[in-house]
Amino acid sequence: MAYRSRYLPAHLPALFSLMIATVLPSLASAQDVVKVAIPQRGNWETSVADVGQRAGIFAKHGIKVEVLYTSGGGETLQALISGSVDVAIGTGTASIMAAFAKGAPIRPIASSTSGARDIFWYVPANSPLKSLKEAAGKTIGFSAGGSSSNIATLKLIKQTGVAMTPVATGTSQATYAQVMSGQIDVGWSAVPFGIDLLEDKKIRLLARYDDIPEYRNMTARMHVANLNFIEKRPDVLKRFLAAYNETLDWMYKGDEGLLIFCKIYDLPEKEIRIARDQFTPKEALDLKRRVGIDVAMEDALALKFISKPLTEAEQNELFKYYYK
Repeated sequence: MAYRSRYLPAHLPALFSLMIATVLPSLASAQDVVKVAIPQRGNWETSVADVGQRAGIFAKHGIKVEVLYTSGGGETLQALISGSVDVAIGTGTASIMAAFAKGAPIRPIASSTSGARDIFWYVPANSPLKSLKEAAGKTIGFSAGGSSSNIATLKLIKQTGVAMTPVATGTSQATYAQVMSGQIDVGWSAVPFGIDLLEDKKIRLLARYDDIPEYRNMTARMHVANLNFIEKRPDVLKRFLAAYNETLDWMYKGDEGLLIFCKIYDLPEKEIRIARDQFTPKEALDLKRRVGIDVAMEDALALKFISKPLTEAEQNELFKYYYK
C-alpha cells in the first residue's frame, strides 16, 4: 500500500502532483524577452531576428524577440539610448562612434554588414539625369539622419564634386512615392525594394553604395546594445547572439528561411532570392567581422559627428563586448 501522511487530506497528494505537472513545463518554457529595434522593415540584412523568431530558433535558446520597426538612423539609436529596446540592429558605424563619444550608454556587439552593396540611388525612367554628375542643384534622398544611407549620400556628393541637396525621405517605400510624384529628384532604396522596379524599367539606377571605393571593405553597420542590458543580462545577450548567428547560417543553407521571409513581409520569392544571392552575400553579414574602422572614423570626423579621433583606449572600450 502506498504511504500517505496522516497530516494530509487524501486528495492533496494528487493535487500536488497535478500542480507540479502544470508548473514545471511552464517554467521550462519560460523565455527571456529581448526587445529589438529593426530599421527598414523588409530588408534581408536586418530581418534575421524576426525570421529566427518565427522559425523557432530563438526559442530554442530561451529567447523571445519583441520587434520595434524604425525608419533607421537617429530613431533607432534613440530607442536604444532611452532603454526602450535592448538591441538595435544595423546601425551606422559612424553614428555609433558619435553616440559613444557623447557618453551614450551603448556598445556595438557585432557586425551587421561589411562591404555593403544593398543600397542604391535611382531616378524615374523618364528622368533626364544619366549620372550623379548631372545632378547639380537636385535633391537626393537618404533614410534618416545618422543612418548609413545618410553618410553614404554625403560621401557620394563629395566624391562626385556636384552640389546636391540631401533630404531625409524615410523608408524605401516612402522615398519611391516622393520620387515618382516629383517631390525629390534622386531616390534611395535598400534591396529587396526596387528590384522589380528596376527590372520593369520604372526606375533607372544612378549609383550604388559600393561605388564608394573605401566602403567596399568597411563595416558599415553594426548591431548595438544598451550598456545596462549588456552588464546586467550577459547570459541573455550571449544566447541572443548565438541564436542570431545560428539563424544567419540557416538562412543561407537552403530556402526555408527565404520562404519564411517572403511570408512575413509579403514579398515575392524571385526578388528576395536576387536580394540575398546578388546583393547580400553571407560573408558580408559575418557577425565577427570588423574592418575599415579608420574609414568610419574619418567619416565621423568629416561630418562633425565627433570632434576628435577616438583614442586606442576609447576604441578598446567601445568594442569591449564585440562578438568573438
